[in-house]
Amino acid sequence: MSSTRTTLRTTGVAVRAMLVLTLVLGVGYTLLVTGVGQLLLPWQANGSALPDDRGSALIGQSFTSTRLSTGTDADGEALPEYFQSRPSAAGDGYDGAGSSGSNLGPENADLVAAIAERKAMIAEREGIDPSEVPADAVTSSGSGLDPHISVAYALLQVPRVAAARGLSAQEVRDLVESRIQGRDLGFLGEERINVAELNLALDDREGE
Repeated sequence: MSSTRTTLRTTGVAVRAMLVLTLVLGVGYTLLVTGVGQLLLPWQANGSALPDDRGSALIGQSFTSTRLSTGTDADGEALPEYFQSRPSAAGDGYDGAGSSGSNLGPENADLVAAIAERKAMIAEREGIDPSEVPADAVTSSGSGLDPHISVAYALLQVPRVAAARGLSAQEVRDLVESRIQGRDLGFLGEERINVAELNLALDDREGE
């Protein structure tokens, strides 16, 4: 009988502890973190949504004819009036459910060929020498979802975008420079530009 009572008492303590910890850590902690997020960082906590639900500032997207006509990021012709993002190896491109890099080494023949093809295509599109094409323009990020490009790649695209929109190169350049995001904490990473936010700023500028 003593052994049975001990077992029941131990079981009761374990069940009560589980219920208390579930309420404190599973419910209370979740509500606390959610509340703090909504209070201090509501935009970030709700997915960093762009105006009019035109995507998230945290997930890149393509600006091609296929993307705008079908809503997918499959390959398509780059639209000249938009700044172009870096390549993506996530699913069909910037697939949040399939975040991934190419997982190909720097000496992989397929990757080398893809980089050479992209470099030639961008050089022709922008009217520059292939040696001037930045690395981020021809390589995908580790997540495949990077929404940013380098300042160099953005500035390289200014003449094309300006001509396509009937704006002066200086106007577009000024807009690009106003969108430069600094290094994290002042020293981590590189300066960068969010492509979707830049393109939406261009659209809004023309709509004014």
